[in-house]
Amino acid sequence: MLCSGTSEPHLKAIASEIREQLRDRHSQRPSFAEGVPASHWVVLDYADVLVHIFTEEKREFYALERLWGDAKRLSFEEPAPAAH
Repeated sequence: MLCSGTSEPHLKAIASEIREQLRDRHSQRPSFAEGVPASHWVVLDYADVLVHIFTEEKREFYALERLWGDAKRLSFEEPAPAAH
């Protein structure tokens, strides 16, 4: 999975939310995490899924979509809010 944030705090918030949601909803924790928001690239390794969180500039520079251009693209939808 590739996604972009607009600033260091945004990258941190995205990574934190992904970790929390996967932990709380699916009891999953990353087997490895690399990078910090200050590097403009954070990677979360969930074995079958790698999550790359970039700033727009780093995402464009590294162009991972080009490296994996023949990979199947998946769409994700926001889940419906839980009933209270």
